Amino acid sequence: MNIGIDMMGGDFAPLEAVKGLQLFLNQHSGAAIIFCIGDEAKVNPLLDEYGLRSSVQLIHALEVIGYNEHPTKALKEKQKSSIAIGFYLLASGKIDAFISAGNTGAMLVGAMFTIKAIEGILRPTIATIIPKLNGGTGLLLDVGLNADCKPEQLNQFATLGNLYAQNILNIPKPKVGLMNVGEEEGKGNILAQATYPLLKENDQVNFIGNVEGRDLFNDKVDVIVCDGFTGNIILKMAESIYDVAEKRNVQQDPYFNRFHYENYGGTPVLGVAKPVIIGHGISNATAFKNMILLAQKMIETDLCGKMKEKFASI
Repeated sequence: MNIGIDMMGGDFAPLEAVKGLQLFLNQHSGAAIIFCIGDEAKVNPLLDEYGLRSSVQLIHALEVIGYNEHPTKALKEKQKSSIAIGFYLLASGKIDAFISAGNTGAMLVGAMFTIKAIEGILRPTIATIIPKLNGGTGLLLDVGLNADCKPEQLNQFATLGNLYAQNILNIPKPKVGLMNVGEEEGKGNILAQATYPLLKENDQVNFIGNVEGRDLFNDKVDVIVCDGFTGNIILKMAESIYDVAEKRNVQQDPYFNRFHYENYGGTPVLGVAKPVIIGHGISNATAFKNMILLAQKMIETDLCGKMKEKFASI
């Protein structure tokens, strides 16, 4: 398998990307061919310093898309940027997955308009991992890509999240719930009320009904579906838990450590034809390593292929 990494994306690029590569290759040598996409004048000396020059393939990229640039405009005008080249390699089949901690908007635009959504999917979505108190792992989607949603989209998110939970989180029969302000059917706003019957009739998922915010970290549900506006608020609140634990000196509790972003690496764009993983702008070496591991697992399980098959049959 071939995995492409944007070496210029992130606040600490390319150093942390190179250190992350070293962590991955030390533990998983030969598992994948890594294509490093970036400015060779900046990346090559670091590859030499960390003894990785012979272990990876470097693709030179003259340009970088900055965080403050307009995503669509930048991708169009900066064809020699690391993100644009990464999507070209992915679309042409030269790599099997693409990772970047760079401009999130550019990554989303590239995923949706260069790789494109799987046929039958109305809108791709992004998800986040939710640590459970019992040691398990849950999934929440959408967490920001689609602030305004239609019931049909939430129904599809449930199917996508169900497949991700089965193949990546290794949950055989995930329990799927709809985030709401009450457990009873008929609760919530117009979107929630219209989505509930669709999920109830969706034979692709194990729908258990409405769930509330208090159910986020318990074992009642494995996959929680909501619109991106709600999901992003929940995500930012969950991320703050680690910061609060650190400030209150309770980080020795392993549960709170599971809220650190580096443990999960990045967020996959679910519903597009090939694996695309977006990392946090402050990604460190551990985060880059875990992004590569996620890309590897998505390729090994052929998650995107299974999504294509599922939506072709619906």
